[in-house]
Amino acid sequence: MTVQLHVAHSSSFIGAGVIAGGPYRAAETFEAAPLAPTSCILNSFYVAMTPLTPSTAPNPKKLAQLAHQTANIDDLSNLAGQRLYIFTGSEDKVVNQYAVHATRAFYEELGVAGDAVMFVDDVPAGHSIITMNPEDSLLAANEPPYINRGPFVQSHQILDHLYPGAHPPASSCLGDLIRFDQSEFVETGAPKASMSEFGYAYIPSRVASGEAQAIGVHVVLHGCKQGYAYINFVNGREDSQNQPPYGDRYVRSTGYMEWAEANDLILLFPQAEGGDSNDVQNPEGCWDWWGYSAEDPYAPDYYSRDAVQIRAIHTMLTRLGGV
Repeated sequence: MTVQLHVAHSSSFIGAGVIAGGPYRAAETFEAAPLAPTSCILNSFYVAMTPLTPSTAPNPKKLAQLAHQTANIDDLSNLAGQRLYIFTGSEDKVVNQYAVHATRAFYEELGVAGDAVMFVDDVPAGHSIITMNPEDSLLAANEPPYINRGPFVQSHQILDHLYPGAHPPASSCLGDLIRFDQSEFVETGAPKASMSEFGYAYIPSRVASGEAQAIGVHVVLHGCKQGYAYINFVNGREDSQNQPPYGDRYVRSTGYMEWAEANDLILLFPQAEGGDSNDVQNPEGCWDWWGYSAEDPYAPDYYSRDAVQIRAIHTMLTRLGGV
């Protein structure tokens, strides 16, 4: 989802941090049959996430050509000179390294390369964001909530690369963590938007008091099963009795707020949630990067400025940026 948002609104960003993410429109690389309602979800599993070989992974050159042909996205020339952090754990069993290597190659096709790209593929991590919290899962684990303890705090690594010369993270967060109503940003009549009732924003203390001007707004997109409202589904029913207490753990414990506090950076934590019904087929609470939110299953739009989730997030971003 980070890549879809970044490409769709490239003029709004200075770069992106991608953890275990495939390239732009990767779920549409299946060419052996006409597009069908199930093709994008199948491709998301078997092409965009778990290709068996490099040759069956998303094709970066073709996807770059597809991006050039896509309507309702910002000019791709905006990407030149932007900074990228791309990570794939060598023990990731959910999104394998072939898929993430394709993400790097996709951006290279669009002119983003060299020192602007920090590409990490040699850490023995499972599918996760990495912290140094003793209570988090083992580094090589591939299990919810996909927050693993390791030798560094990954959010700090991402932000240090995107904002060179930054101050070290603060030891405590004295700013304001705000919970806001997301429904204002999701248009009425979009039952498949799959966005939670609330989102979060962190305003660093010096920005909140007016002592400093924010250096920008950083959008933090959680992964599948990491939103505050995530509930496990079994056979189409909410399994709330066995629901692990994840809550806002991704927001509070992954290190983003400490870095933002020290560097006067506003954080936006939009929230997706799951559903397993005729309206929404998103039981794992993922952001839409394969097409489940589209009203027309034969013409999924999860990747342009018109996509319901991208439109909502960018409106939040514009509000926070005061534009």
